[in-house]
Amino acid sequence: MPHVSRRTLLKLAAAAPPAIAFPATFSSRAAAAGRKTITAVMHSDLRIIDPGITTAYITRDHGYMVYDTLLGIDSSFKVHPQMADWTISDDKLTYTFTLRDGLKWHDGAPVTAEDCVASLKRWSAVDGMAQKLAEFTATLEASGPKTIVLKLKEPYGLVLESIAKPSSYVAFMMPKRLAETPPGKQITEQIGSGPFKFVASEFQPGVKTVYEKNADYVPRTEKPEWTSGGKVAKVDRVEWITMPDAQTAINALQSGDIDFLELPPIDLLPVLESNPDLTVAVLNKFGFQIEGRMNFVQPPFDNPKVRRAAFLALNQKDVLDATVGNPKYYEICGAAFACDTPLASDVGAETLIKGNGLAEAKKALAESGYDGTPVVIMIPADNALLKSPPVVVAQRLREAGFNVDAQTTDWQTLVSRRASQKPTKEGGWNMFFTFTGATEVMNPIANNQIVANGKRAWFGWPEDEKLEAMRDAFARSTSPEEQKKLAIDIQKEAYEQVIFIPLGQFRSPSAWRKSLTGVLEGPAPPVFWNVDKTE
Repeated sequence: MPHVSRRTLLKLAAAAPPAIAFPATFSSRAAAAGRKTITAVMHSDLRIIDPGITTAYITRDHGYMVYDTLLGIDSSFKVHPQMADWTISDDKLTYTFTLRDGLKWHDGAPVTAEDCVASLKRWSAVDGMAQKLAEFTATLEASGPKTIVLKLKEPYGLVLESIAKPSSYVAFMMPKRLAETPPGKQITEQIGSGPFKFVASEFQPGVKTVYEKNADYVPRTEKPEWTSGGKVAKVDRVEWITMPDAQTAINALQSGDIDFLELPPIDLLPVLESNPDLTVAVLNKFGFQIEGRMNFVQPPFDNPKVRRAAFLALNQKDVLDATVGNPKYYEICGAAFACDTPLASDVGAETLIKGNGLAEAKKALAESGYDGTPVVIMIPADNALLKSPPVVVAQRLREAGFNVDAQTTDWQTLVSRRASQKPTKEGGWNMFFTFTGATEVMNPIANNQIVANGKRAWFGWPEDEKLEAMRDAFARSTSPEEQKKLAIDIQKEAYEQVIFIPLGQFRSPSAWRKSLTGVLEGPAPPVFWNVDKTE
């Protein structure tokens, strides 16, 4: 097949016919005639529907449709009541949360404090920030049907911020019978108390996911902002339609066959921006950090010298150019805790920024004892943003002397496979790439990539007692100056041990029909409460 340039592709897209015929399964009009329906193409197909066992954003997005949270945050990072308000004792050791009136699970049962305690405990088993909170917690229990009491061993300044964290893992509330499902095992039902209900009978992985308005949901009265305020469902139904081909999705948006496209290719944005019927905007102003993650329990990256050689071989510009392309939407910086933040630093990331580490990488690999073990890199071909980083990195590693086995898969298979600690010959892996919202990585406690407590850590399972001791010191510190110094030391250690590889930051616009109003910005977009549709 001849190569088609991006310039030619732009011309073809601009000249695309205004109407496209879609199968009945793609048509919200056919599925829900007479009902107000939003049809969206998200960044990925939804297959894992338990937000407590994966940090995948598509599963988090599903979580926000179905579940609610005790607390929310606004654009100033201020914590607000959501399902519950709170009081704090004078000695800062007791936090008492009181559930608001009118909360019901989707099966009609009332939400109880026991449900929420069980949900918090399940969340604490998997989330890095929650695990740190748990280390400071003496007891967590329900003292009545609507009252949750959290008692600390000593004062801890990130209690509310932990419970209100907006993204993976989110402290979603669910019935006790589901929350008691062991960590790592999927819950058997999707019963939440949020503004939409999951329609299990219409769930077709790889085709369609359907949500219907929860008529029993009682929203807060405050103006919605980020994950706080009133979550008002203004439409009857939301359908997520799977369209792996970006051109098909763009044509569908322009013709009106879909209403919302989460991640259009950045180089095709001019086509959408020129359409007067569309809005194109960045919903997450802080953007995302691209990250490379290694498997610490399988060779060859169980050897820190081999990990370090791989780190030296990489550079951010190559990855960002291939992934994003337009410098308007990306930023090169070495900060583990997000660019342009109080804790931002380039310490330890000099070769990533300058792209001058290849010769040093070859030397380091030769001295590491590397025996040619294949490095299995997973490439999600159906994810427009995440299919490029592994391709670029694979080539750089080959240039450094690594034996690379680049295996093409789809994103949902990758999300499932990355949980495996088996050898690569049994379906395991050595390296994958993801991106994380910048608001989730702004300090060493919130940043899951920095957690290094072995089998309790995020996929890759790094173990570094020195790093964990520094994270603990950061959690206890109340001095901004000391926190800044600790953050730099933590970043230096994380990069020397290659806990993860930061590959730059980017912002990605979404696009939607102007028939949609009330689309909200936030740290975990898109959310579909507050969104209305005019026909």
